[in-house]
Amino acid sequence: MIRFENLTKSFMVRGQRKVVIDNLDLTLPTGKSLALLGRNGAGKSTLLEIIAGTMPPDSGRVVSDGSISWPVGFGGSFHRELTGAQNVRFIARIYGVDTEELIEFVRDFAGLGPHFHMPLRSYSSGMKSRLAFGTSMGIRFDTYLVDEVTAVGDAAFKRKSRAVFIERMRESSAVLVNHDMGQLRDFCDAGIVLDKGSIQYFDDLEEAIAVHQANMRRAK
Repeated sequence: MIRFENLTKSFMVRGQRKVVIDNLDLTLPTGKSLALLGRNGAGKSTLLEIIAGTMPPDSGRVVSDGSISWPVGFGGSFHRELTGAQNVRFIARIYGVDTEELIEFVRDFAGLGPHFHMPLRSYSSGMKSRLAFGTSMGIRFDTYLVDEVTAVGDAAFKRKSRAVFIERMRESSAVLVNHDMGQLRDFCDAGIVLDKGSIQYFDDLEEAIAVHQANMRRAK
């Protein structure tokens, strides 16, 4: 269960305040994998970061009765002067998981070769994403937050990412942002639509997609 209580978030844009989440009160059900739909700039990534606790809201709070990942593929919490291995070791200690087991999983999964033992400042954006995704998948969460993660890496890495994510979804739920409706249909069984600061929950994924597509047409 994830519950939003009077949640509000806004940003200053060109001297004006833009509200992306407006006094939200909503409870998302347990055990559902949700597609998070909305136009570009609607605040989808912002909402994921607030749920993860990596971005504070202006007011209100998020309550959950289970463990929640950081946004999968997001490497913002990694230290650029530490090596990939040192970053993974640090995260393992924070989350209380077996350090060596997580390091071995990420080293094998991310396929960074000798770069795994080099400082993060030497990584390309793709390498950082591979490290972040591997670290996320190496820790068992009740809910995974996923922001366009399947766009990362070459075809082989995408296949590997998809396979491990399917395996994790057998025991966990997720909130996914993806512009590929086919992938959302593969992984999700319900949807939430973020539009003009408000969110609607739909138990029927196809209904959520239809509402989102109608919003997109109106925006043109």
